[in-house]
Amino acid sequence: MTDRFIDLNSDLGEGYGAWRMADDPAMLEIVSSANIACGAHAGDPVVMAETLALAAARGVSPGAHVGYPDRAGFGRRPVQMSLQELELHTLAQLGALAALADAAGHRLTHANFHGALGNLSFADADVARVLIGAIRQFDRDLAFVGLPHTEAAMQAERQGLRLVGSFLADRAYTPQARLVARGQPGAVIHDASTVAARIRRVLTEGTVQAIDGTVIALPVESILIHSDTPGAPALAALIRDSVAAAGFGVRSFAPSRGSDIPPRNAGA
Repeated sequence: MTDRFIDLNSDLGEGYGAWRMADDPAMLEIVSSANIACGAHAGDPVVMAETLALAAARGVSPGAHVGYPDRAGFGRRPVQMSLQELELHTLAQLGALAALADAAGHRLTHANFHGALGNLSFADADVARVLIGAIRQFDRDLAFVGLPHTEAAMQAERQGLRLVGSFLADRAYTPQARLVARGQPGAVIHDASTVAARIRRVLTEGTVQAIDGTVIALPVESILIHSDTPGAPALAALIRDSVAAAGFGVRSFAPSRGSDIPPRNAGA
């Protein structure tokens, strides 16, 4: 038995209609929290409800994965939007997923941002303030799952949201603790042994080596596994085994939020 635990999270529910992006059922057998697309960059009401039900059946904590309204670009392209538009789109996506969760007797535990919107929230202080503020306005009990040392992480702490530091084991980092842009060489790490070694290091030493060799301190409570990577379930199993080899168990960062919990922001 171990008294050390780490959360494994994955971006799921990224299908639409009859099309599915990834093997969500297989991923949900491994991860402990799910970031569910809310109908903007991906997802629709049926897929959202199915993913929520699958997560609940496996005891996986459900969260909202908010992205740009850009299905064609899968939310990985910048979209010009005002701060007010960003706020309202965030609230609308949170509300859509929460409504489906509430109808099925479940509660969301966390939220985060997808793709280009997430990258912008890490670097732009005003965008981070508005996006994190929208999460807090919607439900101040939601945790924010995101990269440490970013504008979004700092805003979560300033605005009183619980920050869950997330580590992307298969993505290269800059010396500023940001993600290397996907179009750059070496941005995505495909070698399984390298991914495993990075996980052991961040769990045992609390550090990661940036793409230029700089060593970065990285406090993490969760490890992100991309579900759309080819062979994602196998990579997820490798990550789970690497976590165990480092002496950690897998457990969600979030306590259960059942129907006995008061409505959002009750008594505020």
